Amino acid sequence: MDSRRDFLKKGILFALGSVALRNVSFAEESNVIDFKDYPKMVKYPGKTSLIMYSDRPPLLETPRSYFASAVTPNEAFFVRWHLANIPTEVNLKEWRLNITGNVKKPVSLSLDDLKSMFEPVSYYAVLQCSGNGRSFFENKQTPLGIQWKYGAMGNALWTGVRLADVLNYAGVKGDSVEVAFAGLDKAPYPETPNVERALPVDKCLYENLILAYEMNGEPISLLNGFPLRLIVPGWYATHWIKSVTNITVLNTELKNFWMEKAYHIPDNACHCVQPGEKPKKARMITEMNVKSVIGTPDDNTVVRVGEVVKIAGVAFDQGFGIKEVLISFDGGKTWKETGLGPDLGRYSFREWFYYFRPTTKGNIKVMVRAVNKNGETQPMEAGWNPGGYMWNGIDSVTIKVV
Repeated sequence: MDSRRDFLKKGILFALGSVALRNVSFAEESNVIDFKDYPKMVKYPGKTSLIMYSDRPPLLETPRSYFASAVTPNEAFFVRWHLANIPTEVNLKEWRLNITGNVKKPVSLSLDDLKSMFEPVSYYAVLQCSGNGRSFFENKQTPLGIQWKYGAMGNALWTGVRLADVLNYAGVKGDSVEVAFAGLDKAPYPETPNVERALPVDKCLYENLILAYEMNGEPISLLNGFPLRLIVPGWYATHWIKSVTNITVLNTELKNFWMEKAYHIPDNACHCVQPGEKPKKARMITEMNVKSVIGTPDDNTVVRVGEVVKIAGVAFDQGFGIKEVLISFDGGKTWKETGLGPDLGRYSFREWFYYFRPTTKGNIKVMVRAVNKNGETQPMEAGWNPGGYMWNGIDSVTIKVV
């Protein structure tokens, strides 16, 4: 039996922009919330200090400094659940992955079955919440939702089995349309729909999706989806179902809240509308866009004239790969090439770096932008949408030269 238990003490419930105080079981400290210190840093079991927006469900953001490296440590990896009743313990002797629906033979597989019956595969892939960077839309109009900054994302080496292999073992029937996935988290109230999302059957059978049981060479933590997580490389995290336990093959489209209403964006080229407007047509969010983030130095770092400072961060996209990352010290008038770190794969973070030696005193604004191999360039500012999704505006920090 593998268990993750005793997380637990007190905190806050954050729901679509409103905050309510409540006794719950996830922060290590028991405090009255001081909104001048919100969000605050907390430590959960197996995690380093992360930025907490809520503890029921857990919403924990990775500090910016971790994005100077291509691989995000498990202990620093962000946490995002939708429903309050998340699993706090899993008994592997009892747990099964159940595959039912429009298949030739329903199957029930233990974790040991998955590891022994199917070929293991590994690759690096970025997991990013659709609302990562939502708080930066505030200069136009603040969208509802968790006001994530930089760290609702991370990159890990995921190891597991091909989803296609498992589906083929069950025998997907020829008239199948979608494959639906559900995990162990449950809604606290009957009127709240449990999370179940579906993907096109062709994507599941012919693309390199995996059911991962390890991240960075260790079992996935319970907070990040133990014992099994669906990996959908290049797509936003809403499709990466945590603690997968039921897979249902369907011969019709899944119609529920999570498919028809949640995580939708304007269906136009910029995925945007004017602040306050509702899109005329919307579609489900899928692929990520090109983006770069500065990991170091911190904003308002003080350096001396002539002192060399390393500026570093990561860049990524939906899977075309990063062609270059450019840096500017004059407000975007001119751009210089940065150095790129090793290529860990098309879905991975790509490290970038630049060694800067300031020659004059004063404040210098450092800006970076990524360009992918498909020719897509990170915009100066992302277009607004009601959900605050897909922010990929140019990142910047200020260096104070004395």
